Amino acid sequence: MKLFEQKFYESMRSNVSLLDKVTRFIVTTKGKQMRPMFVFLCAKLAGDVNEKSFRGASMIELIHTATLVHDDVVDESFKRRNFFSINALWKNKIAVLVGDYLLSKAVLLSTDHKDYDLLAVVSRTIREMAEGELLQLEKARKLDITEEVYFEIIRQKTATLIAACCEIGILSTSSDEKLAQKMMEFGTYTGMAFQIKDDLFDYLTSNIIGKPVGIDIKEKKMTLPLIHALKIASTRDRSYYLNTVKRYNTDNKRVKELIGFVKESGGLDYAISVMKAYQQKAKDILETFPDSEAKTSLGLMLDYVIERKF
Repeated sequence: MKLFEQKFYESMRSNVSLLDKVTRFIVTTKGKQMRPMFVFLCAKLAGDVNEKSFRGASMIELIHTATLVHDDVVDESFKRRNFFSINALWKNKIAVLVGDYLLSKAVLLSTDHKDYDLLAVVSRTIREMAEGELLQLEKARKLDITEEVYFEIIRQKTATLIAACCEIGILSTSSDEKLAQKMMEFGTYTGMAFQIKDDLFDYLTSNIIGKPVGIDIKEKKMTLPLIHALKIASTRDRSYYLNTVKRYNTDNKRVKELIGFVKESGGLDYAISVMKAYQQKAKDILETFPDSEAKTSLGLMLDYVIERKF
């Protein structure tokens, strides 16, 4: 991971001093870097980490960083991991252009080294992430989201990138496409569990994620605990609480009341059970591999995804 940090910074280098200033800031305020870890551990399942593995991990992190930069602009968010966001420090125009630059670097990293198999994965992933975000925005307007639509949104928005990590990890050390597909499924299930866990934080009064309680409701995001609670609610309650999301989503009293309704309806317990089912599906795939250090570590990463406190 230390070697990766150097290579990742190198992959962002530019001749434009403003860009270098922003990318230095990105490196110093980086998150858990969970996604590159998935790339390296999956690479180790099929062989030894090599330069292609490092390029694949850098491509993933470039895409992930670009989407976070663009998300902060779209969400008008001025904080990211308790640091000021790029758009807060350098305004929206520069933030959008930096995000575009990072995406272009991810594509160039693959074409410059003729990693066309990785380019195919990355291109598909960028498309799916954009589709997932747009689908969520469309549904936030209509508030007609079902469980099936929710699962499709989180698959595209979140799980597709973790699936890409696992697929790229295998492709960097093996030409076995069936194995790459298998680990892509492992990444998808892991990513689904990861996002459901993230959505649960919205209902916890003492989360340390740095995400204010009820923020999804205020942004009219319909997540699994709320979807389930509304599904089993009486017609009167459903109408009342949908109206809270639609018209009173900034009213703290109504939002607090809605959070209480979701908890009492078993929305959190239901979401936790679905999250654990996805975790089990991922574990079942992992169990088909012979024991190794990489397999054990991937198992620990999978447990961390649903047990994390932030």
